[in-house]
Amino acid sequence: GTSVYMTQDMGTADLKYQDFKLDKSIYVVGNEQDYHFQVLKHILNKLDRPYADGIYHMSYGMVDLPSGKMKSREGTVVDADDLISDMIQTAKDRTDELGKIDGFTKEEAENLYHVLALGALKYFILKVDPKKRMLFNPEESIDFQGNTGPFIQYTYARVQALLRKAGEMEIKLGAFDNIDLSKSEEDLIIQLNNLPSKIEEAGNLYSPSVISQYVYDLAKLFNRFYQESPIFKDVEPELMNFRISLAKVTGDVIAKSMNLLGIEVPSRM
Repeated sequence: GTSVYMTQDMGTADLKYQDFKLDKSIYVVGNEQDYHFQVLKHILNKLDRPYADGIYHMSYGMVDLPSGKMKSREGTVVDADDLISDMIQTAKDRTDELGKIDGFTKEEAENLYHVLALGALKYFILKVDPKKRMLFNPEESIDFQGNTGPFIQYTYARVQALLRKAGEMEIKLGAFDNIDLSKSEEDLIIQLNNLPSKIEEAGNLYSPSVISQYVYDLAKLFNRFYQESPIFKDVEPELMNFRISLAKVTGDVIAKSMNLLGIEVPSRM
């Protein structure tokens, strides 16, 4: 005796337009509902609704776990809270194993596990093109190496450690001129400059994976620069200034990019 999904969505579309007078309405729903949204748009066009053409179904591929596909009707559902709790425990185990949290208070450590767990989960899913079906592997997602959230978070923390050291040395960032760029510095600057175009591309394609790939490539380029370009040792003050400034800008862009994905970056880890 209740309404069906289609009539509910028709009513909701009307209410959304009345409340917001929107030009575009993006429905983020799995690809199993492709036909439903084609029909919804067709009906609203037939009814001459002014917002009908602005309806866009962002159809994403299903997410599987190593245990298989989740099916709510069959009761094979993974509770999001349980998955996050498991991810937090995995982050704790992996971090303790690597011994990277000496000097952290209990509260700081717990917060770090939470930030790493959610970062790993979100990044692993968002790095895949939305239309593709994917397998989410909790163990793989929390790795500190490779195309993972924790690898990028660790790169950001490395930048913050450099800036803290510069602060302790009372280095004042100032002007620099006529710097002979190395190949790694040049590549890093070019990548930093690509952020606005990558944001535009991600928006046009409705694809967060564009930002994921961008920030992963940025982190790799920074780590290459970090290995090849000494910052504090045997470096002229002007060159030191430049390299610290380049590291700071890189950290800022990593934080902005990860924020677009809804991921926090820790200043220490």
